Amino acid sequence: MNGIELILIALILFFIAYKFYGGFISKILEVSDRNETPSHTMNDGVDYCPAKAPVLLGHHFASIAGAGPIVGPVIAAGFGWAPVYLWVLFGAIFIGGVHDYSSIIASVRHQSKSIGFIIQSYIGESGKKLFLFFSWATLVLVIAVFTIIVSDTFTNIPSSATSSVLFILIAILFGLSVYRLKVNLIIGTTVGVLLLFLCIVAGNYFPIHLSKSAWQLILFAYIFAASVTPVWILLQPRDYLNSFFLYALMIGGFIGVFFAAPSINIPAFNTFSLDKVGYLFPALFVTVACGAISGFHSLVGSGTTAKQLDKETDAKIVGYGGMLIEGLLAVLSLVAVGSMVNKEFIDILINKGPVPAFSLGISRFLNAIPFLNISIELGQSFAALAVSAFALTSLDTATRLARFMFQEFFEMKVNSNSKSIIQNRFVATGITVGVGAALTFSGQTMSIWPVFGSANQLLAALALLALTAWVAYLKKGIKFVMIPMLFMFAVTLSSLAMLATSNLNSGHYVLSIISLLLFLLALSLGVKTYKVTINK
Repeated sequence: MNGIELILIALILFFIAYKFYGGFISKILEVSDRNETPSHTMNDGVDYCPAKAPVLLGHHFASIAGAGPIVGPVIAAGFGWAPVYLWVLFGAIFIGGVHDYSSIIASVRHQSKSIGFIIQSYIGESGKKLFLFFSWATLVLVIAVFTIIVSDTFTNIPSSATSSVLFILIAILFGLSVYRLKVNLIIGTTVGVLLLFLCIVAGNYFPIHLSKSAWQLILFAYIFAASVTPVWILLQPRDYLNSFFLYALMIGGFIGVFFAAPSINIPAFNTFSLDKVGYLFPALFVTVACGAISGFHSLVGSGTTAKQLDKETDAKIVGYGGMLIEGLLAVLSLVAVGSMVNKEFIDILINKGPVPAFSLGISRFLNAIPFLNISIELGQSFAALAVSAFALTSLDTATRLARFMFQEFFEMKVNSNSKSIIQNRFVATGITVGVGAALTFSGQTMSIWPVFGSANQLLAALALLALTAWVAYLKKGIKFVMIPMLFMFAVTLSSLAMLATSNLNSGHYVLSIISLLLFLLALSLGVKTYKVTINK
């Protein structure tokens, strides 16, 4: 087996799945442009704002991608390439794609509110409160962890800091040009993308050298501003332009694969158990995450994406299509490290981490393209910068989503037009960022990262749970969403049970308690939903 075959098989299967299985979901959910979307009916110029499909796909894909579809498959490749490849193909088509597409449509049909609101509508108020609190807490953890990751990157690679700052300035100019000056989208995009790549060159000439703590303070100020600023000014254009960065990385990587024609040198199957990862089941399905399915996607889809959906039919390319593109990135990541000699791959993974392993593999593909003449060193820098840029994108998106969750948690039940001071977007963002900062500076954030992987996939299971209840209420066939839900519950409950036990035995009592609480939360909402759906 070689890399070309793996990529061609994935491309063909994803194309067929998009056309037929995506169309099947559209038919069941009766997706139609006759249904006016909240971006028009509730347009407020801040959060609810219609976006053209290419722009929204860029924002959505940049938000959900982050480092997940790269880091997850690289780590899980220790099991062997075959389990990872099969899970990405199966998961993206039948689980992740269903999860992402249905989440957007369900949200749009409910005023573009979160999955928590849908749980309230079909499962109950207590279920909503549990889900929103859990989602907010998970996102705060994302904020803390990604702040550490981005600040580490900026400190160790000062050129990436300069590039990222310039990215933000260009995004603001792009947003003002397209939405206020009415510059043609194609012209604006062409100029914006050219400036984007010039920022990479500028970063190498004018690196910004600051301490890690200084970057963390700057990042907290930035994500506060990003959360409260109208979406069309910064978040949407930044993610849209950044998506071209990742597209360039993917296209260059795919072209490079066809020139390099790499063989897959790591074993098809290596082991049933990995140190610090766990057993093949459930660890594989938790570790790969974003490349096949991720609960974070449902928060993005029902958080920022649904509020910007111009028409319902755009949800197919944005939601289902976006998940399949992310699946392709996961396959590319797998091929990048799979092309290494197994010993080299293991050494880099253990001693340097998954991002350097991915960057080296991609740089070799780029180097194989004769007409580009890209050195291994330049290719590595380009790939590493792409990963760090999307980690920053995930950071500011997570902050805005956490703000939505916080506001919705305190939403008035009697009069939805009444808002308390705690629902104010500045106050809600301030509290969210403040808690995230406290976690970051406590020095304890990374110690609970192993639980985060399971928490993220539990979010996916809970989102599928809510979607199952909604589809049952519509009196539609629920198997297409119920079967993925049951599978994800089996994965997350098994993982949480193992984490609770292993952390208890290791004396990590806080982690054990957190894992147990998540386990009980999942069971509680599962029972509630079963009672609802069984009556339908």
